[in-house]
Amino acid sequence: MPLLPHPQQLAALGAVLCLYRTQASGELAGWSQAVVASSDSALDSDGLRESVQFHDRDGRCCWQLFLLPDTDFLAWEQMTARLPDARGPEKEAGLAERLWRRVANRLGGESWQANVLRFHALAAGPGFAGMSLLAASLPRLSACGAGAARCIARGAGIECDELFDDCCCRQASIHSTQPAEDAAGWPWPLGFNTRTHA
Repeated sequence: MPLLPHPQQLAALGAVLCLYRTQASGELAGWSQAVVASSDSALDSDGLRESVQFHDRDGRCCWQLFLLPDTDFLAWEQMTARLPDARGPEKEAGLAERLWRRVANRLGGESWQANVLRFHALAAGPGFAGMSLLAASLPRLSACGAGAARCIARGAGIECDELFDDCCCRQASIHSTQPAEDAAGWPWPLGFNTRTHA
């Protein structure tokens, strides 16, 4: 089984909710730190939540991606089918116990930030044949997708009601980060990481 999804698999997903650590240097910092990923699903008061958890060399969760109504479900299923199940022994835990663990982690752990992203797989350039970089831009969200993103973020203890609203400020951000190719054919996205992936 692969340790991490390939950038092309992430790019096929469309819009996803990304949770990243507050002290990280941007939304893609967790991707550059991750060495292994696993799929997870949990039932809470808002329904079933599917995610991919990324862990660094110390086993610490450094990045999380969540399925949204706007996500390409088939691409998500194909990607997560190749990943191990994150739940392990917790699979048998009851709803109340899982909710209690989530609250305990929120109170005692580091804080997270959230953003809805669309990923792009970029060729790494000359001398790196077959390698890819991961980039991201801001996608448009449906009302249903924005509502789901807010619920997931709130469940993680993130207050971000205005972040997913389809207001004029977000629309301006989306227009300013739309991938526009330069003469070399490279998009100019929200950001990109410097780690290549074979």
